[in-house]
Amino acid sequence: MKAIAAYASLPADNELALQDITLPDPVATGHDLLVEVHAVSVNPVDTKVRRGLPAQAQAEPKVLGWDASGIVRAVGPEVTLFRPGDRVWYAGAIHRPGSNSELHLVDERIVGRMPASLGFAEAAALPLTAITAWEMLFDRLGLQLGGHEGEKLLVVGAAGGVGSIMVQLARQLTGITVIGTASRPETREWARIFGAHHVVDHSVSIDKALSDAGLGEVHYVASLTHTDKHFAALVNALKPQGKLALIDDPEPIDVRLLKRKSISLHWELMFTRSLFTTPDMQAQHRLLNEVAQLVDDGRIRTTLAQNMGTINAANLRRAHAFIESGAASGKVVLEGF
Repeated sequence: MKAIAAYASLPADNELALQDITLPDPVATGHDLLVEVHAVSVNPVDTKVRRGLPAQAQAEPKVLGWDASGIVRAVGPEVTLFRPGDRVWYAGAIHRPGSNSELHLVDERIVGRMPASLGFAEAAALPLTAITAWEMLFDRLGLQLGGHEGEKLLVVGAAGGVGSIMVQLARQLTGITVIGTASRPETREWARIFGAHHVVDHSVSIDKALSDAGLGEVHYVASLTHTDKHFAALVNALKPQGKLALIDDPEPIDVRLLKRKSISLHWELMFTRSLFTTPDMQAQHRLLNEVAQLVDDGRIRTTLAQNMGTINAANLRRAHAFIESGAASGKVVLEGF
């Protein structure tokens, strides 16, 4: 099968950073599905893993890719949730080979049915960010479906991949007021289009931006980017006994600032359930199915912003460089081999 792999930590514009290779076709065992990959999207985790490889080229290829949509071609003997021919979407597992390959093995318990109303490219934009946003809102911050009228959620980086779907989920599934942050006119407009009630500029101190907009303190913060830069301002912006959750890998932050307000700190990593095979691992299957239904009902829409063409090394290098530029809104997708 065709695949794209990295062997060493190299800049995205280096032609050896990602290479077209051929690998043996994998075989489904246990709970695995063998998926024929039709589309993938590129996330910051792809670029972080590539950059985190050793400087010296390794003998074994590292296949990246943690978002995919495709068709089930075979199933392992323990599979009960899917059968060959099913259209699926998923984000995969960080400790296994990624989805940048024609055929891909993935555990059925972290796979959902693909929305019937979307094409493969539109669907591939959503799984990783939808899982991250859902778990952050409902598992980490503890939001309740249908609740939180009169309360406020601040989403730092609301125009990014996770922010674009988080704003939609919060608007559709709770009564909370959603405040997004974005620094450029086009990203502020993007956040509004996807449902933010208010958008403030995070290129200035966020607590001041909220105050200047007459929005006051917030009950919850989902910090999706540059948490270390904004940390003190976010603490100031939170109400006493508020909740702060993050997904990025910040420089050291002084958690002692949280004590005076009894603010709780939560960290979200969507790979935790698959990495540790937790007893509730199948929750990701269920939530992906719920998101698929929301899409088919017209309540959630794809966050696809750019299709960079077929799945090959040259296009993936372009996608990695674009993600690393920090200029992306929504998601970047590649489709077909």
